[in-house]
Amino acid sequence: MKMTCIGWWGAYPEAGGATSAYLLEHEGYRMLIDCGSGAVSHLQQHVNLAGLDAVLLSHRHHDHTADLGVLTYSRVVDMALEHTAAPLTIAAPVSDRDFFASYHREGSTEMMYYDVQDTLHLGNLVFTFQATKHPAPCAAVKVSDGKNTFVYTADTSYEDKLATFAADADLVIAEASFYAGQDAASFGHMTAEEAGIVAEKAQAKELWLTHLPHFGRHAQLEEEASAVYTGVVKLAAEGRQRSWHEK
Repeated sequence: MKMTCIGWWGAYPEAGGATSAYLLEHEGYRMLIDCGSGAVSHLQQHVNLAGLDAVLLSHRHHDHTADLGVLTYSRVVDMALEHTAAPLTIAAPVSDRDFFASYHREGSTEMMYYDVQDTLHLGNLVFTFQATKHPAPCAAVKVSDGKNTFVYTADTSYEDKLATFAADADLVIAEASFYAGQDAASFGHMTAEEAGIVAEKAQAKELWLTHLPHFGRHAQLEEEASAVYTGVVKLAAEGRQRSWHEK
């Protein structure tokens, strides 16, 4: 199993960047978790779009879905050019089924809707979910290959249950939209310190800070998380990778 960061900005991409998007690969299966603004352009630095099997969305906000439409267009084009015969699977929250249904392209996409109580099986990987505290219905995602586990918090304000959900994860990718002491909760987000607390309580092996703010000094986010978490802390960045091998 291999995770590659494609986009990491919160709200909107700065020049040359992308918002939330993560490429997951396992045994030849390739899927994108979230598909934010700029994701499709940057994704092509790592994979051919015709070889992408699926995309899973955490919630409807545009910094997580902005490139979903053009991604579906790419599959229409690739199928017409016979670059692939496989429709793109789109797994989206059933709570916003009406929103995501507009991305269906007959013959080119296959829609799959999940509830947070569901367990999905995609590409020999198991996906489970937990509702987060955010203005729009949103799900944190846990992925396991049977031996290794990573957790993506998606967008959320701090809750103790995040640590329970992420317990013993090999990697936690946690949003850090604000700096310690700032009122992140009123916006439905976390501080870097709170992301560190989640990872420490979960006893996770590694923490990536993502959904980064457009202000301040990003190295400070890393410092604040490291002050409360004893594991490895890294800032999400395009191309950052984490690979797991059999234990």
